[in-house]
Amino acid sequence: MPEIGIIGGSGLYNILKDTTDRDIKTPYGDPSGKVEIGKVNGVEIAFLPRHGKKHSIPPHKVNYRANIWALQSLGVTRILTVSAVGSLKEELPPGDIIMPDQFIDFTRRRDLTFYDGPEVYHISAADPFCPDLNSKIEKAGKEAGIKTHLGGTYVCIEGPRFSTRAESKMFRQFADIIGMTLVPEINLALEKAMCYSTIATITDYDVWSDRPVDASEVIKTVKENEEKTQKLLFNLMPSLKGQISCNCSRRLEGAKL
Repeated sequence: MPEIGIIGGSGLYNILKDTTDRDIKTPYGDPSGKVEIGKVNGVEIAFLPRHGKKHSIPPHKVNYRANIWALQSLGVTRILTVSAVGSLKEELPPGDIIMPDQFIDFTRRRDLTFYDGPEVYHISAADPFCPDLNSKIEKAGKEAGIKTHLGGTYVCIEGPRFSTRAESKMFRQFADIIGMTLVPEINLALEKAMCYSTIATITDYDVWSDRPVDASEVIKTVKENEEKTQKLLFNLMPSLKGQISCNCSRRLEGAKL
């Protein structure tokens, strides 16, 4: 069974080898699509397209609970995600990759937890991203000659619209990147005591910059970033074999009331 799960988009399809599809039913409804079991650089992984195979599911409509439940049901203990984000800082230009270590939640109407009662858990999210995965991603990026940044704060907004100029200027005061898909995906992974890290590919400077965000420009940069992401993941996979040197699997300890 695959221990590593990857959640991402269509740019990752062609790195999978020897694939089989799994149609998973969950207590929370259908996941975004079938889970593809395959290999990346000889390492077995489970891949799930976050927005569906045809990118037909907007960020605020993704069934995050079903997605995380489906991956865990297959034996996944470590989740890597690939997400497009906007930059809130001049020193983080489009084309770079960043692995955040903190987040701020500005979502509004999403199902944030598996624990709606009668069991009540309060999971510690002080350090939400897996430090072991983050460091290994950074190392793989450097070995591949890809410009990466380790650490930073991701502010997650509801979407699907982009920010106003006023919102973007506010977010710049306390965050480094902005996106629409991190929450509640990361919350749910924490509640399942799974390792979670995000490979955030920067597509644009957010609207605080001189001109508004244009969806066509974002798509163009996303395509350019796909080759980098595939190369990074290919280099990363061998380092994920073997023992985990983090405490992510202990997140449920002491969390139940």
